[in-house]
Amino acid sequence: MPQFSDGEASALLQRAGIDAATADAVMRIDALLQNWRRRAMKRELGQRALVELKIGLDIAQFDVLVAIDGPANEFGEAAGETMVGTVAERLAIDPSRASRLVSEMVDQGYARRAVSQADGRRAIVVLTERGKAVVEAVRAYKYLIMGDFLGSWQKGELAQFVPLLERFATWSNHLETGSERFAAEIAALARKMDSTERTG
Repeated sequence: MPQFSDGEASALLQRAGIDAATADAVMRIDALLQNWRRRAMKRELGQRALVELKIGLDIAQFDVLVAIDGPANEFGEAAGETMVGTVAERLAIDPSRASRLVSEMVDQGYARRAVSQADGRRAIVVLTERGKAVVEAVRAYKYLIMGDFLGSWQKGELAQFVPLLERFATWSNHLETGSERFAAEIAALARKMDSTERTG
């Protein structure tokens, strides 16, 4: 199947009313995000933190501790309280897997089960002091590494970068609007792909 070249992509964006500078930025950002995603999936920083801090947990177990420690979500539980179902939702995993991982953390002394202060019929899970210490140590490790990297940046660069990154982080909220706005272009891409598959 023929590749969709950068020139073709740029031309498509410009026909859709997106200027050349923005089109160039889109393609460069996409390439950066692809690389970032591959590295993030390997969880390099988190894995290294667990090894160097000599924490006997794997990354999935550590994620459970972070999910237990996480802020109250929007599913109705009282502030500061986390249930096994909350862990499943925060990690986007099956409830049975979340239950198994939480039980492992309880058995190893990183978490404990408790009764909700808001509803005595509801079981919650909280970090023990040991669990809190692990989460705090890994976060501090990450902050040290990132702080060292960003320490070489100019203060003005940081002042611009952080708000822009926060703004960019919401770009996926534009999915619905964007797909509606460019419905014709998206349909044309689908037809082109379909015709290529049938002839190729």
